[in-house]
Amino acid sequence: MNSDDNQDKWQVQLRKGALELVILAALRGAPVYGLELLRHLQQYPTTAISEGTLYPLMDRLKREELVSAEWVQDGDTRPRKYYRITAKGERKFQVLAASWRQSITDINALLEHPAGAPADTKGA
Repeated sequence: MNSDDNQDKWQVQLRKGALELVILAALRGAPVYGLELLRHLQQYPTTAISEGTLYPLMDRLKREELVSAEWVQDGDTRPRKYYRITAKGERKFQVLAASWRQSITDINALLEHPAGAPADTKGA
């Protein structure tokens, strides 16, 4: 296995771990339909996913009452399922976001201060 394969696997695992947070974050604005959400996520290389990943995850988030879904008929177009974050989803987002931010802070500190190196003592 070469280093490119290892990097690809690492990025896949990172994406999987952050996906729920990313989707809840994306839904904090106006309600969006599935394809619109998919396109929004695909704007960013680390959050680009397929329909086969998005829709099962949206079904799970709906079962967990973190998002709600509503079919909307807009003019002559076919009906679209619009998703929005629920109050429970917003609370979950806040917890996940705090955890994510703490992880990023910790990882950045470790990148700057490997074991055995003097640690930054500004906050101590």
